[in-house]
Amino acid sequence: MSSTRLFILDALERVGEMHGHQLRQLAEKEHVDHWTDITVGGLYGTLKRLAAEELIEVVRTEQIGGYPERQVWGLTRPGRVALARLRNDGLRTVVFRTDPFDLAMSRLDGARLDAVPALLDARRAELAGLLADAELQARQADPYLSPLERTVIGHRMARLRAEIAWHDTLAERLPELLADEARRQGTH
Repeated sequence: MSSTRLFILDALERVGEMHGHQLRQLAEKEHVDHWTDITVGGLYGTLKRLAAEELIEVVRTEQIGGYPERQVWGLTRPGRVALARLRNDGLRTVVFRTDPFDLAMSRLDGARLDAVPALLDARRAELAGLLADAELQARQADPYLSPLERTVIGHRMARLRAEIAWHDTLAERLPELLADEARRQGTH
């Protein structure tokens, strides 16, 4: 599932024919880099791949003033089919990646158990920083968002809040868990 492909194909369907710079401006206007995994700079490479797959095509070239000639892209029939599939896949696919933290936490070094609380505190602080950044970005993007987009942006913040709450629970139990691990490893 490629968010960038979905964004480009949807924009060409919803807004109409555009050149790459217009797509970039639309992505910046909608602040998609704040609430999706899309990087605005990655749009151009994806345009080339979509064209190679014949999902989009050059409908004309334009040159305004002294600017370089630009290719204006349009959606093809196979592109519309691919867009429908991407929308469906995006709504159905659950992406919940494993976190290396879990494996590392289950494989602690018995000689360094005393370092775990500080590492956990630092990790929680980083998560809190990510949440604060997400909240700031949501506030900055808010004037440009639809009610549905606002709701979707809240999903990331809800996930971060849940992660922080889990870390708080772990921190509360950490003394007993580390004592048990020290006994288990024979390092107490």
